Amino acid sequence: MNKIRIALSLVYSFCMGIISFTGANAQVSTLPFSNYIKQRSGLAHAYEAIVVRKQATVAFLGGSITYNPGWRDMVCADLKARFPGTRFHFIAAGIPSLGSLPHAFRLQQDVLDSGKVDLLFLEAAVNDQVNRTDSTIQVRALEGIVRHARASNPAMHIIMMSFADPDKTKLYDEGIVPVSVANHELVAAHYGLPSINLAKAVRDKLANHEFSWEKDFKDLHPSPFGQELYFTAIKTLLSAAFENKVAIGRKSTGLPAALDKASFTRGRYAATGDASHDAQWTLVKDWTPDDQLGTRPGFVHVPMLTATVPGASLTLEFKGTAVGMAIASGADAGIVTYRIDNGPEKQLDLFTEWSSSLHLPWYVIFDSGLKDTRHTLRLTVSPEKNPSSNGTACRIAHFLIN
Repeated sequence: MNKIRIALSLVYSFCMGIISFTGANAQVSTLPFSNYIKQRSGLAHAYEAIVVRKQATVAFLGGSITYNPGWRDMVCADLKARFPGTRFHFIAAGIPSLGSLPHAFRLQQDVLDSGKVDLLFLEAAVNDQVNRTDSTIQVRALEGIVRHARASNPAMHIIMMSFADPDKTKLYDEGIVPVSVANHELVAAHYGLPSINLAKAVRDKLANHEFSWEKDFKDLHPSPFGQELYFTAIKTLLSAAFENKVAIGRKSTGLPAALDKASFTRGRYAATGDASHDAQWTLVKDWTPDDQLGTRPGFVHVPMLTATVPGASLTLEFKGTAVGMAIASGADAGIVTYRIDNGPEKQLDLFTEWSSSLHLPWYVIFDSGLKDTRHTLRLTVSPEKNPSSNGTACRIAHFLIN
């Protein structure tokens, strides 16, 4: 019943937005979403799973725009209505604040461990930009997701989506393609993946006076109007792919050479229990904050390796080309010093611009260009701290290994 109420509310809000807008702009000719969709190799295998085998697993990997109610629910409802004889398994793997770097390392646990995936919706462009993820890391992460996913199921189709925000609109207005959008399209083109550039679609539709950001879309976490707009674009892609017999006939023939040999193609979580540490660290089996700050799913009521005093140190032995950690960065987040093997000692501030109000899930990479051999990470909590932080805490949910 609640799902029905949500759906009716979304439809009502969308319709009211259209009525309000078209009343003042009756002569506007809308830009078609097909202008912002690239089908590339299509969805042949997904079509076969849905229409022929009548059993399909569809996963949604993204941040808060994927986590929140809206377009994802509409896509699920549309697929079930369009193919009533098919048994669908839907995997909702959205976690607010997370972009491509977190997705690359949580893919196995949060998506692939839940079943053989036939169709994966992937979005990270908003959080990659907001979190100021380095461009090289974006490519290594996005490509890592694609190659890791395809290693689990060579027939998996992946739809890459770049959602809108005011920063991207501003960049497009200045004639600049946002880096996160460019990287999504770069990886999608290299692997022949369907993609939707909703950041450009929203910008162009705003310039075309089809709707208002302030009155209709309202936020990068879209209003019901914006959620419906995203769904309509995705539905347009799905309809074209399923109805296009040429696209349906093209099936994947393997992976091309990697864009970056250091991509996170084998990204995974490593347990905090894999580390050796001194007595100043505590493994809290069911961590919850003792302040009033918010948390994110997957980073509360989970095991957390914590230290709050300077000098706390640990050692992690690992094999791979990259190492990092996923932490909860709250108002008392500190600074750590670290060294890999006999390399130079470096320092990393764990406090973010959002830490004062949220125990933010924050993923950091210490190094991603290592030789694929055994290494040792040594990490120590520093006595120094960010001027805005009220402590020297380090709370580790996972180590990251590629």
